[in-house]
Amino acid sequence: MLFEVEVLPDGNSPMELNRVFDLLDDPRAVARIFTADLTGEDRWCDVTGWSDQGQCPAYAVRAEDSGEGVILLVYGGNEGIRLKPVGLLDEWALDNASQWGEPCLMLAADAEYEESPQSHRGR
Repeated sequence: MLFEVEVLPDGNSPMELNRVFDLLDDPRAVARIFTADLTGEDRWCDVTGWSDQGQCPAYAVRAEDSGEGVILLVYGGNEGIRLKPVGLLDEWALDNASQWGEPCLMLAADAEYEESPQSHRGR
């Protein structure tokens, strides 16, 4: 199933993205992913989606990407996703220097993640 990720470069995301992916599974709501932090060190990070309305769910799904093959796509709202190292109890906020925004993440297909309680949701 083809799925378009369109992210505006506004507030949260450092860049614009408009890309189509072929989803191989149903998206799962996620709470944590294992990825690089702001210093480039791989670690567990909390993740949430971000939209022009603020915080929203983030999702992970195996997908085909024409340039990378099979990946784990992590996406959120129309302003992307927001991340912070696990253990930081700060509320999600655009002005928090311990957090950062991305349009989406395209990780290795076997990248580790933890589902959130609202797991089974369509796009």
